[in-house]
Amino acid sequence: MSTVPPTVERRSHELAQRYLRKNWELLSEAERKVIGGLITGAALARNTNREFDESRTFGARLSDRIASFGGSWTFIIIFLAALVAWVLLNSVILRSDGRAFDPYPYILLNLFLSMIASLQAPIIMMSQNRQAARDRLDASHDYEVNLRAEVEIRSLHDKMDLLRESQWAELVAMQQEQIRMLREAERRKG
Repeated sequence: MSTVPPTVERRSHELAQRYLRKNWELLSEAERKVIGGLITGAALARNTNREFDESRTFGARLSDRIASFGGSWTFIIIFLAALVAWVLLNSVILRSDGRAFDPYPYILLNLFLSMIASLQAPIIMMSQNRQAARDRLDASHDYEVNLRAEVEIRSLHDKMDLLRESQWAELVAMQQEQIRMLREAERRKG
C-alpha cells in the first residue's frame, strides 16, 4: 500500500507523462526524484564532493594520498635522488673498500623496485576506481540537474503557451465586441 497521498501520486503520474513522456512505472530513480522535487519544491542542490569524501574509509583516504604522492614531481625527484645515491654508494664509495652490499647488476635494488611497483600499482588502481565512482556520482547529479532544467523549461513553455492562448482569446473577444459596436454604429447611421 502506498504512503503517498493519492493527489500527489496522480500529480506525479501526470507530470511524468507530460514532461518526460513516460509512464511513472518506467521512470528511473533519478527521474522520479526530479518529478518528486517539482511537486514538493525541493532543490536538487547537493555537494557531491562532500558526499563522496564522507563515504571514504581510512584505507581509501590513505591510498588516495599515496597515489597522489606517487604521481607527483616530489616523489619522482626523491626517487631519482635515492637511485643515484644507491648507485654511487655501491659503485663508487663502497666498492673501493670492497664493502659494496649491492654491486653492479644491483640485484637488491631491482628487488626493492619490484616490490615498490607491486605495491604501488594496486594502490593507484584503487584510487582510480574511487575516482571513477566519484565521476559516476557527479554524472548522476549532473543528469538530475539537467533533467530538472529540461522539465522546468518545458513547464515554462506550457505556461507561455497558456498565457498566449488566453491573450488570443481576449483579443478575439475584443475584436468581436468591436465588430458588434461597429455594426451597431452603422445600423444607427443608416
